[in-house]
Amino acid sequence: MTEPRRGQKFPLRLDALGATSKIARTPSPAPALVKAAPAKVAVVVPRALLRPQRPLAHAHTDSSHRATPSGLGLDSADVRKRMVMRLRAAGLTNEAVLQAMASVPRHLFVDAALVTQAYEDTSLPIGHGQTISKPSVVARMIELLMGGATARRTQRLGRVLEIGTGCGYQAAVLGLLGEQVFSIERLKPLHDKARDLLGTTRPANLRLVYGDGMRGHPPNAPYDSIIAAAGGDALPQAWLDQLAIGGRLVSPVRQAGGNRQVLVVVDRTERGYEHSVNEVVNFVPLKSGLIE
Repeated sequence: MTEPRRGQKFPLRLDALGATSKIARTPSPAPALVKAAPAKVAVVVPRALLRPQRPLAHAHTDSSHRATPSGLGLDSADVRKRMVMRLRAAGLTNEAVLQAMASVPRHLFVDAALVTQAYEDTSLPIGHGQTISKPSVVARMIELLMGGATARRTQRLGRVLEIGTGCGYQAAVLGLLGEQVFSIERLKPLHDKARDLLGTTRPANLRLVYGDGMRGHPPNAPYDSIIAAAGGDALPQAWLDQLAIGGRLVSPVRQAGGNRQVLVVVDRTERGYEHSVNEVVNFVPLKSGLIE
């Protein structure tokens, strides 16, 4: 193992991730990076179903090319079961995640004009320049999150922080899998929309927060699981600070020198931070600041 490069700190950029698989833990708020052999970086080959999310500009076009599931009402549990069957056929294997996906009615979180596309594997616009992620992407990211040490011990995600509530669909799924879920949204209209859509069916363990997700949510830290629905050039320091030892973070991160994003998994251990790089995705940009 080579010597640590001095002065290299978080936020953790993807070029740093590509060069290191462990980050040494130090008492300072910005842990130093320790270079490790590239062979230790786990790269997962994307599965056929897990194509990148379509850019927002394409979501409207995609929606016009889909068809309503034949012979089944959107309120039917069979529609969700068929969606889950497609996810399972694509290689998703975590039964707890698949059961949660089968339990949450996605069509309730989709705008009325696009509701017939709710159970297709496509991202759809939800207003304010944002999208509801594809079911396959939601399931894959939560499946990765379930691979963390906390979930392996308890079969639950423990205390969860979701960055980017959006319309509330993923928060509803997480609510079935976590002990406590805190979902933060910086766009007030979307925060209010998610609150309305979840309504009286919102799980008692799910709390919606209006705030700047790049700062995490310190009042309820540390978190066993952190999941982000937006991607930037780096992982914010606040997220890493608020991740509990034994916890796992899953987030899209933009690769240096290009627009391509990949899913990055970070585990915090007694020794520091470890990471792996996974599928290519295409999420909306990670931004800071509140919008009323």
